[in-house]
Amino acid sequence: MPLTHDFKETIRAHAQRDPDFRQALLCEAVECVLNGDLETGKSVLRDYVNATLGFQDLEKRTQIPAKSLMRMLGPKGSPSAANLSSILTALQKTEGVYFELSLRR
Repeated sequence: MPLTHDFKETIRAHAQRDPDFRQALLCEAVECVLNGDLETGKSVLRDYVNATLGFQDLEKRTQIPAKSLMRMLGPKGSPSAANLSSILTALQKTEGVYFELSLRR
């Protein structure tokens, strides 16, 4: 189900004023991808990018065309591991956070 314009604007406004919320969005996207829910992970990444730096700025940071980034993170997109890594690396640097992977049993 597509998100409404009002909901997306609410997310954008919250992300612009609250760094903890931005970081939580980014963390949620990564957790979804790592746990095998690529569709949700891409959707959250797309919301994060739209609410923060935008696809034009992400293009500059990844050297991947903005239209390609939008397609990759869209519902039918299938980003390669290399492209997903480039995107996540750029977003981590932008946000000033770094992910660590740990095993839980």
